[in-house]
Amino acid sequence: QVQLVESGGGLVQAGGSLRLSCAASGRTSSSLAMGWFRQAPGKEREFVAAITWTGGSTYYADSVKGRFTISRDSAKNTVYLQMNSLKPEDTAVYYCAGSYYPGSRSSSAYNYWGQGTQVTVSS
Repeated sequence: QVQLVESGGGLVQAGGSLRLSCAASGRTSSSLAMGWFRQAPGKEREFVAAITWTGGSTYYADSVKGRFTISRDSAKNTVYLQMNSLKPEDTAVYYCAGSYYPGSRSSSAYNYWGQGTQVTVSS
């Protein structure tokens, strides 16, 4: 079993920045890739970004390219999502997730999920 805990969400004005963290614990493996998803009220869960533990390969949704950066600290088993130039449409609950399929953009490919952290961007 792998446990994931997100933190770092909050309320910011448009154009501001936030840094989300996801700490992984339990029976983690270097083969486990990590991703970030988000879900706004009334909308389907949406892929944001993903990263592999070993190679550090990154993947981004088109909507966040150039604004968001995913990274990882292997020693701490922690994944980060640096969010810059935030827009009101970025408002959502953000979830970190773990998958054994590197770079997957489908939520169905992820086996482990955190509880989520709220990100609210005001106009």
